[in-house]
Amino acid sequence: MTYGAGGDRPMYSATCSDCGAACEVPFQPKEGRPVYCRDCYKKHKPSRF
Repeated sequence: MTYGAGGDRPMYSATCSDCGAACEVPFQPKEGRPVYCRDCYKKHKPSRF
């Protein structure tokens, strides 16, 4: 299945594991795995040389 830019990909409600903010993510959150909002994800994302 291809979604491409602007596709109708389903979004799921979640709570950021760092700041506690409500956010939406393009995957179904799983118990025991952290979910980050856009701002917190930038802090946790591995740096690319």
